[in-house]
Amino acid sequence: MRICGIETEYGCLIESERVAREFSPDTLSILVKDHLFYANDVGLLDVQYRDRGEPPRNGGFLYNGGRLYIDMGHLEYASPECLSLRDLIAYERAADFLLLQALEDLGIRDDVTFVRNNIDHVTGATFGYHENYLVSRDVPFEYYMVPALMPFLVTRQIYAGAGRVGFHEEDEYDEDYRRRRRVATRVTDEVPYQISQRSDHIVADQYEWVQFTRAIINTRDEPLADVSRFRRIHLLLGDTNMSEYATMLKLGTTMVVLQLLEEGCPMPPISLVDPVMTLRDISRDNTCAWPVDLDTGRTTSAIEVQGAYLAVAERYLEGSSQEVDWVLTEWRATLEALAGDPMELKDRLDWVAKKWLLETFMEEEDLTWHDPWLQSLDLDYHKIDPERSLYSDLVEENMMQRVVRNAAISEAMFAPPPDTRALGRSLIMQRLAQANLVRQVDWDTVHLETGVAVSMTDPHRTYENVAARIDEVLRREPTQAVEQRDDR
Repeated sequence: MRICGIETEYGCLIESERVAREFSPDTLSILVKDHLFYANDVGLLDVQYRDRGEPPRNGGFLYNGGRLYIDMGHLEYASPECLSLRDLIAYERAADFLLLQALEDLGIRDDVTFVRNNIDHVTGATFGYHENYLVSRDVPFEYYMVPALMPFLVTRQIYAGAGRVGFHEEDEYDEDYRRRRRVATRVTDEVPYQISQRSDHIVADQYEWVQFTRAIINTRDEPLADVSRFRRIHLLLGDTNMSEYATMLKLGTTMVVLQLLEEGCPMPPISLVDPVMTLRDISRDNTCAWPVDLDTGRTTSAIEVQGAYLAVAERYLEGSSQEVDWVLTEWRATLEALAGDPMELKDRLDWVAKKWLLETFMEEEDLTWHDPWLQSLDLDYHKIDPERSLYSDLVEENMMQRVVRNAAISEAMFAPPPDTRALGRSLIMQRLAQANLVRQVDWDTVHLETGVAVSMTDPHRTYENVAARIDEVLRREPTQAVEQRDDR
């Protein structure tokens, strides 16, 4: 459908006193990363600074086309560039398999686990899940794409949310520390549960710098490709889904809307009064009415907003590809179920499945939402180890739909996608590793010890021809940039 990639931050949980006496979560994350690169030879570590926060050997590119690195103490994985939705799901899950293999090799799988979620109930911290979509530079960004995307993005959480117990609010500003103090999860009768983990942590509709303001859309112009042809849409609002179906629907519907924008289709005339507050209000609405205030003074619902985008997509894109048709069919079925009984979707959507699990447990144990046990179970849902994950229990009992096979995920651990530049980058990395000539690898360039730079500015091309002729490239004069353009 479209070049897309995701970035996932992993939380590290130490579950034995033996390991806790020797390691912290930060040092364990480094240990796992180093084991994968040094012992398992999954890729090439960086040998130079990427920026002030990424010193040499902080991380590196993988032979599967992705990237694994340490970000502020935790492991973060960036998938390779993918064209197929199912490929993207497989490459996202491949990181889980790699981390589990490292824990097994190190003999600490029973003592340590990683989680894919977005919140820490104890500290109030949030972990990111970033979506990246390649779009044409020809589409106006600030005054056309951003306002047209905003209502869709704010309301898609009704099927894309991962669910969480309680809510998060920053404490009052601390003059001594010059920041707002983080506080633990709060649970009230009004907000015992909500559908999105990230909604409480988004404070702006758009902003350029991720480090300073967490926005729905990051507007920094960094395409990691030919800047004259492409732009990268970088989204920060999404939850980390465990459900493959929910992930595929979230990414697929977003790609469909981007295709509508690129093709100049008439978009729904919808504008929200306050996108940030609407994002939060929808997430916290346990009645599932999800009202949305428009700048016209009218009130509609999140389901109706999504339905308006779906109607346009069905009119202009139906039949354009099998993947698009899958997205349109499942999008409509999901909205119809949400309008009827959302619990019908407990085999597909994370927030529904988790809510059903927690409410079942509460009834069996005679608990209320205020019991801290529920926050622990909330976290258990997101553990990547199938032996400890509540989500995996549902999969094992055939109570959760899947969209990729484990064999595809295992292959994605080491082999790159066959139809994007990730293939060429991987092939070049493997050849240069044998010759010990790599100086620096990046998404769109490989710099060699000889001074030659191999440029790969079109993510749609595989650059297999450059990889096949890499020995010739190595003999070129220093400082020469090489970019081969063909149909691959």
